[in-house]
Amino acid sequence: MRFLVPGTGDLFRCGGLSVELQSARLCEGLAPRVELVTYRRRESGRLFLLDLLKQEQSPGEALWIVSWGFHVPQLLRKLRSRPVAYHAHSSCYGFDLPAGVPVLAVSRNTLGYWGDRAPRSPLQWVPNAIDSGFGGGSGERPIDVLVQARKSSAYVRNRLLPALRQRGLMVELQQGWVDDLSDLFRSAKVVLYDSADHWRRAGVSEGFGLPPIEALACGCVVFSSFNHALADTLDPGHLGWQIGRGTLSADLDRITAAARSPQQWLPKQKMLQRLLASHSESAVRQRWREALEVVNDHWDRVLGGEQPLSAIAPWRLRWGRRFSRLRRRS
Repeated sequence: MRFLVPGTGDLFRCGGLSVELQSARLCEGLAPRVELVTYRRRESGRLFLLDLLKQEQSPGEALWIVSWGFHVPQLLRKLRSRPVAYHAHSSCYGFDLPAGVPVLAVSRNTLGYWGDRAPRSPLQWVPNAIDSGFGGGSGERPIDVLVQARKSSAYVRNRLLPALRQRGLMVELQQGWVDDLSDLFRSAKVVLYDSADHWRRAGVSEGFGLPPIEALACGCVVFSSFNHALADTLDPGHLGWQIGRGTLSADLDRITAAARSPQQWLPKQKMLQRLLASHSESAVRQRWREALEVVNDHWDRVLGGEQPLSAIAPWRLRWGRRFSRLRRRS
């Protein structure tokens, strides 16, 4: 297996890179060899895509895993006739997949997107895993309300946080990228995560939304938006609470109450444990194992000479419907 990433340095640091690095680690032992391959920047000690394509004749023996949003169409062209699977994070990038390219979706939201856009491709749900370092947090929590500035809305930063401070709450706005959020979460009573505006502006979806689940694992009360994949996991009023629910005063009252009595706002333990268990590293590794069985069987059939099924283009379906109506009227 070869996981393709543009690079691993600071320039490419983001949630998507963290997930691919983690996925490569979880897949160790599920294939004869698991390798990380860069394609934008050469890095010492790492394989580089163009070098491998020159050295190895198609189709080769490796299964290639592509994931990086807008780079996917270009990567698929370079890997044409080689076994490949798309590890789909965010959706709505607008491209279509060639016939027969399997999709490994990190969320049900993304799975549904590709189930509509590529209904004849092999589809599997392989959720992201929560790192085992997230958990605990039974000690003192000096931060009443914690917000990460990254992806947060102007409403939260410019209206809600100042109003919460006026009520006397200890509010921390964390700036920049943090490699390990676990200690920060264990210091906070309430975590706010409002990414809807960020992703609407970007024009793509919240692919999974790890921070709210990581915060829940660390014992925080979570107020979040419910856009895209966040709706997969955060049951409003049960696992998390809606941010921006109708009026500013409603947010202020609920968040203030949660910061003062967090135990009354935390999810029920059975429900939380089910969520965390389904995203544990062992559970996600098993998902990878099952998905790879499907992908390997598919590519064995295609490389053996079978033609992959193709989906009918939406415009043809629409015109076919109109033509049928016209025939009925005539």
